[in-house]
Amino acid sequence: MTTHSARPRVTLADAVGEFAAHPSPWMIGATLLAAVTARVAVGDWQLTDALVPAVMLAVFPFFEWLVHVVVLHWRPRRLGPVTVDSLLARKHREHHVDPREASLVFIPWQALIWILVGAGAVALLGFPRVGLGLSFLVCLGALGLGYEWCHHLIHTDYKPKTRIYRSIWRNHRQHHFKNEHYWFTVTTSGTADRVLGTHPDPSTVASSPTAKNLHAAMPGR
Repeated sequence: MTTHSARPRVTLADAVGEFAAHPSPWMIGATLLAAVTARVAVGDWQLTDALVPAVMLAVFPFFEWLVHVVVLHWRPRRLGPVTVDSLLARKHREHHVDPREASLVFIPWQALIWILVGAGAVALLGFPRVGLGLSFLVCLGALGLGYEWCHHLIHTDYKPKTRIYRSIWRNHRQHHFKNEHYWFTVTTSGTADRVLGTHPDPSTVASSPTAKNLHAAMPGR
């Protein structure tokens, strides 16, 4: 009789080791370290610097939702002879096909280079003070690193041990294994989804046949 061995138990240390084996955490981490160093060197601390993390924490779930819906779930469109389809969207469709493939969990480094350059430009040119822009960049780096870690951990075999993480884990897994049209937040459980109407009672939602094959949901496929 053939027996199947259980998957090995995954610890947080195992998850950290896998996390460190991919380029995006290092790229975001280096940006965060550079931003912190520059922020301390510039000084010029004001009350508005304290408001930046509060505002960004409140806005980030909605930013996650918007990027997930508009960018990652983008359907290729034809503009004359050109097909508009970003690397981020293509890789995300692959991620839905194989949610357990670690390399597809992380932001592709080729796209991340431009994201980080853009974030740096916004920080330096889009604020009335350099110090305030650097405060923004520090917060964005911390949130980005937290996003990558949370998304990675959810897709490992690490079992949730706290109520908060269990709810986040369940929320994102429902998006992948129940119905891809709902539950778009990753680092929080149903925050922006509740406000924007994409957090239904799972018992009322039919399992989607295209949750693991977003291509199949496209017209003409």
